[in-house]
Amino acid sequence: MLKRRLEPEVMDTSEDARDYDSMDHSTVNRVFVDDFLAFARGSGFDARLVDLLRPLRVLDVGTGTALIPIELCRHQFSGRVVAIDLAKEMLKLANLNIDRAGLANQIQAALIDAKQMPYMRNEFDAVISNSIVHHIPQPSRVLSEMVRVLAHGGLLFVRDLLRPESLATIDHFVATYAGQENAHSQTLFRDSLQAALSLEEVGDLACLCGIPATAVSQTSDRHWTLAWKSE
Repeated sequence: MLKRRLEPEVMDTSEDARDYDSMDHSTVNRVFVDDFLAFARGSGFDARLVDLLRPLRVLDVGTGTALIPIELCRHQFSGRVVAIDLAKEMLKLANLNIDRAGLANQIQAALIDAKQMPYMRNEFDAVISNSIVHHIPQPSRVLSEMVRVLAHGGLLFVRDLLRPESLATIDHFVATYAGQENAHSQTLFRDSLQAALSLEEVGDLACLCGIPATAVSQTSDRHWTLAWKSE
């Protein structure tokens, strides 16, 4: 197994934000949203997803340019999403994307450090996150914060990259999933793969935060997912 090699916690140059936003995340984002909604429905949240009187309160941690909240709100979903990130350049594009999608009434983007969020305990009915954990040097800090702000009986749905076992596998993934992107985008993806956690490390992290390791599973050749309903 390759040793974890950290990358910058915050992608906050205009080039990072522009290249990230221009990469084709559509399939990954659609699968993330479909899987989250399936998990929500399987957890008894069918009515809450479309409840106009009591909208579901969702927190998206590490939203980037808000592509996942936008995808979510294009489904049968009447909730409200707070989309947070620590990168100002990402949030500039996030707000543009939200406005262009006509979803400013459903999605609020905010500059927030996920390691020390200003929200109250039990504030959100669901906390979702895609590909933020690998950016954090001490991932337990952000996962414990997600658990803190999650309401009793709420849904936690986190997905991120798995660290490959060899450089050859990284080369294969970059060629397969980012082969059509520019050199900078390919470097971002390569660095993210090397900064990611192993499945065992994620299981240990979950247990540290009071989540059973059984809530964690490998869900693609390059992703793990944590899906958990709190008590």
